[in-house]
Parts: sequence; C-alpha cells; structure tokens
Amino acid sequence: MKPGLSLRMSQHLALTPQLQQSIRLLQLSTLELSQEVDQMLDDNPFLERSEEEAASEAFGLDQTDTPMSLGDRVSESASTSSSSSDDSASESNDEAVTDVAESWDGDGSVDMRPDDSEWGGDAGPRQNNGEETADAIDLARSRGSLTDFLHRQALSLRLSEVDSAALRFLIESLNDDGYLTDTLPELAASLAGSDDYEQLDELVHRFTVALGLLQSLEPVGVGARDLAECLRIQIKAWLKDDPEDEVAQAALAVCAQPLEMLAKRDYKRLAVACGLDESVVKAAIPFIARLEPKPGRPFVQAEQNIIIPDVLVVNTSKIATPKFRIQLNPDVMPKLRVHDIYANALRGSKGSSHAGLQQRLQEARWFIKNIQQRFDTILRVSTAIVERQKNFLTHGELAMRPLVLREIADELGMHESTISRVTTAKYMSTPQGTFELKYFFGSGLGTDSGSAASSTAVRALIKQFVAAEKPAKPLSDNQISEMLKEQGIDCARRTVAKYREALKIAPANLRKTL
Repeated sequence: MKPGLSLRMSQHLALTPQLQQSIRLLQLSTLELSQEVDQMLDDNPFLERSEEEAASEAFGLDQTDTPMSLGDRVSESASTSSSSSDDSASESNDEAVTDVAESWDGDGSVDMRPDDSEWGGDAGPRQNNGEETADAIDLARSRGSLTDFLHRQALSLRLSEVDSAALRFLIESLNDDGYLTDTLPELAASLAGSDDYEQLDELVHRFTVALGLLQSLEPVGVGARDLAECLRIQIKAWLKDDPEDEVAQAALAVCAQPLEMLAKRDYKRLAVACGLDESVVKAAIPFIARLEPKPGRPFVQAEQNIIIPDVLVVNTSKIATPKFRIQLNPDVMPKLRVHDIYANALRGSKGSSHAGLQQRLQEARWFIKNIQQRFDTILRVSTAIVERQKNFLTHGELAMRPLVLREIADELGMHESTISRVTTAKYMSTPQGTFELKYFFGSGLGTDSGSAASSTAVRALIKQFVAAEKPAKPLSDNQISEMLKEQGIDCARRTVAKYREALKIAPANLRKTL
C-alpha cells in the first residue's frame, strides 16, 4: 500500500482531572473515602481538618454559586468537547453483579460447601475436651493464629528433627479453615526435584506420618483434606471417649458415603448403603450437623463489621400519616478546610518558583469541593428514593414498589452510571432498618391490575407463605406460584424457584425432612 495522509473527524469525551476525581470520590464507600481523606491530608500541606464544615469561600467558591450535580458537570464537559459516544461504555461498566450464595441445604449438588447457618449454633459433640466453646474473637486474641496454636502443641511431641520439620511444613500449608488443600505428592514435589523419585517417595512417607500427627492435634478435625474427612476425624475422636455410642457409629458410616446423599437427606439410600435402619440414619443426621465443618474458624481474626449509614431517614410525624426527614449522617462527613496560614503566605506571590505550591493549593480546594459535591449528590438521590418508597418505609418489604435506575436518573437529570455509582456501597438508615441504596431498586412483575409488583415484595410474600406452611406438607414451587396468582401477581414456577434459592429456602422435599 502507498503511504498517504488523510483527515478524519471523531468525537470523544474529555474529562478534566477535577471531574475524574469527582467521579472517583463518588463511587468510594465510606471507609474508602476516609482512607482517601487521610492520604490527601498526608500529601497536601494546604489541607487540614476543621471542627466545622468548610464554608464556600474557604476553597475559592462564591457564595452565590449553586452546586451542579455530577450529571450536569459531565454533560457540560461533554458538550464543550462535542462528545457523547462513550455514554454506553460508561453505563455498561457500572452494572452491578449480584452474587447469590449457595446454601448447603439447596439443591443437593455435589459441591459440598455447607451453609454456616446450618452448622453454626451448637458446639460440636467434642470441642476442646468437652469445655464450652468460647467466643471466636476471644479465642483469636488469646491463642493467636491457628498455626501458632498448632506449633505450640507440636513442641510437646517427641519427634525426630526430620519428622518435626515435616509436621511444621504441613502446619504452614493449612488454609484459614484448617484444611490441607494440597495433596501430599504435590507438597513433596514442591520440595524435591521432579526427577528424584526416591526423594519424592521419602518425602511422601514423612508427610504421611506427619499428617497423622497433625490430625491428632486440637482443634479436632484440623489437617483434613476435605469436608468428609474432617467430619470423620471428629466422630472418631468422639468414639475414643465413648466407643459404644450407636449414633456416633452410624454417623461415621454415613460420612463414609458420598456427601451428595447427605445433602439431599436421602435416608433410604443412606440406610441401604450403610446397612442400617432408616431411623438410625435419621438420628445420626443431627449429630453430624453439630460438628464443626471449619476447625480453623475460631482462630480467624473475625471482628464485627459495623455499617455506618451515609443517610439518615427519620419519621418526624406523630400522626398516622408519616412524614420523613432525610439528612446526611454528620459522622461520615469529613470536615476539611484550606490551611489559612499557608494559603495567606502564598497569596500575592508570583513567579514560576511558586507554581507548584499554587497547584497544590488548587488541588486542596478542588478536593474539598468534590467531597461536598459527593454528599450533595448522595442526598439528592436518597431523597428521590424515599419519595418513591414511602410505602416500604411505612409498611415494610411487602409494600416495596419496583424501581429502576432510569427513573431516578431522568428525574435528577443524571446519567444511569452516576446513579449506579451513588447507590453502590452507600447505606441508608430507615425505620425498617439499614439498607444499601441498591436495595431499593428491583425489577417488577406484572399484576392483574396492570401495575407492577416489586421483586422484593414477591420474595417477602414467598417467605411468608413458607413460614405459614404445614411442616408435614410443605408448599411446592408450583403451589407457591398459584398462590401468587391468587394475589394477582403473575410469577412463573421458575421465577419462584429462583427467588426461593435466593432466600436460601430449601426445596419442598428437603423442608419436609428437616
């Protein structure tokens, strides 16, 4: 091809550094914003904390200026650069992805990752020689990490130097739950050359001996390769103290079978496979449910995560008709200002020698302005949400109405991607509880009246139906679908099954056995 010159016109969206910072601050959570503020305070000498909220003139704005929303500023920036072609890309990058946790009670799949709520309440049959299980945080503080606790126990064992080194290596290879995820040959191959088969065999033998020692340590079940082995170790430890316990013996036989049958509560197949009566198998299930599926859990540094709401919604009416006041939480709003002494010292200075300092001063002013803009946008979006979800705030989940990002975006003159940023990792305290702003958005299902019912309200109805069902005759998904149709809500059986699984409600056959 011949080289040549050509002219081509194109549109693009130009974002100033100030606008980029505003967009980034808007999508940060409260904790991330606090870290960002601390970082900026360390980096910029012109920025300092203040006991009072910064006035407009503190960062170079006129009192007469009215703050523009982020959507307006994006639109203004886009119009000056004659661009709107990247809106769809920005929108697609902000779609939320919801992870639905799978319950161990669910569909009986082979992936045996139990729901902690099923196992959690009671202590296992054998926990620390029968002593009452302490709080996880207290254990973590008193004992340190799981590996430290195991290393201290290993010191009491009289082992040769080689066996002691093998045991230490296995302890360091455990994950946070106390499981040994790598196979012994894989661990041996990580230490020996792949061609030295004699050394590999020797290491595998040493690790096999060390694994038996590891599985004899506290907490019971540590060093297991999978859930089934973890359960069996705990049952065998129980049988050492009470060898004649028939329920424990049956539980050991049940755990030797594929856990898929245990997940499905298939008592008949388990009874046949174990050679036991079905009544004995049923008695063994509660025993297994009290075992600890994650031996290392008490040693995890599990501090409580406290959610601090960004917006407070309070009912100020004392009569039947509610009236809500929406305000920002002052505890999460950083109070910043420009350092007066440094700013005054720089005022009136001219010349290139002070250009860098002038830039840092301008950065401080823009940072304060963008933070105030962030909270102003959050408040506007929250107010619009409250206006549409007053029934929910008054009556609860059953009164939730369907709402999509487009409605709020059209009302406030913003882009949907901006609304997505505002509603992610921001929380609102309401008379019904504290919720993420995204919680108030949901798809709608058709009704006989021609309007739409929120998916949140439908899930609440399904939860009510299941709570009121007869335990001996639980409702199937088809029956729940028909009951919703009687309420005027058109909800297919597959949709009911999807909502039921999202609520971690087991199928009808499992609810009956439970």
